[in-house]
Amino acid sequence: MHEDEPDHDEDLVARLVAAQFPRWAGLPVRPVPSSGTDNAMYRLGEALAVRLPRRPGAAADIAVEAHWPAVLAPHLPVTVPVPLEVGEPAAGYPWPWSVHRWLPGRNPVPGRLVEPVRLARELAGFVNALRAVPPAAGAPRAGRGVPLAARDAPTREALAQLARLGPAAEPVDVPALTEVWEAALALPAAAGEDRWLHGDLAPGNVLVTDDGQLSAVIDFGGLGVGDPTVEQQVAWNLLPAEARGAFRDALGVDDAGWRRGRAWALSVALIQLPYYRHTNPVLAANSRLVIAEVLADHARHG
Repeated sequence: MHEDEPDHDEDLVARLVAAQFPRWAGLPVRPVPSSGTDNAMYRLGEALAVRLPRRPGAAADIAVEAHWPAVLAPHLPVTVPVPLEVGEPAAGYPWPWSVHRWLPGRNPVPGRLVEPVRLARELAGFVNALRAVPPAAGAPRAGRGVPLAARDAPTREALAQLARLGPAAEPVDVPALTEVWEAALALPAAAGEDRWLHGDLAPGNVLVTDDGQLSAVIDFGGLGVGDPTVEQQVAWNLLPAEARGAFRDALGVDDAGWRRGRAWALSVALIQLPYYRHTNPVLAANSRLVIAEVLADHARHG
């Protein structure tokens, strides 16, 4: 998926586990199909999972995931992953890696949610619970917990890439998207104190039960303290239009804050689409969904 991604397979995982955590040696290893971009995942037996970072930035997140989710977990309404062990680089694999409990559930699929309004309220409950935890001394800064202006350069570069591709390759309305983005940049900056945020609330990082109830939020590599506006991207990458009002009401977001959150979803989608359009079809399709939903909402509400 990435040019600098190291090779990995079942044999590598088995060798890493046997050498460093021999109590689990001999358990069967099998890859987990996933649209995740930062970590490759393998089942280890039936109860465990191994996560291997795919690139250096994700490897640096191991230290965050090894400590802070355990601190936050008692305050959150759903399960979050807490590593059982952190492995060391070995066997040709260059970075730390981790072993987790396998969490049951499935990723929700946009457009096929069982009870979208209920899920919207449950997701808002998770965000509110995370925000309510006072930031601790030494808490990491969230990479996405920044003002929209800090996203301007990469967002405009993504727009330029899509323009170069042209409508035959990616039929997106670049001028209209630029208008939405520039309108968002003109909004007043977010007020209030920095809070804890997950940073990447998206279908692939959410688990639900068979009846659609939120059961877990996973992948805390982007966890940190900052402006939590980015958490609203889940309203656009997962929730249908009819459920967004419940999500917004539960968060208590004003008009400017809602438009900033919409712009965050747009920025993430725009940057992802040209990068993953050939290597990650699921993520590329979700990016196109977000772009379409944002444009439709902008046409209705400005």
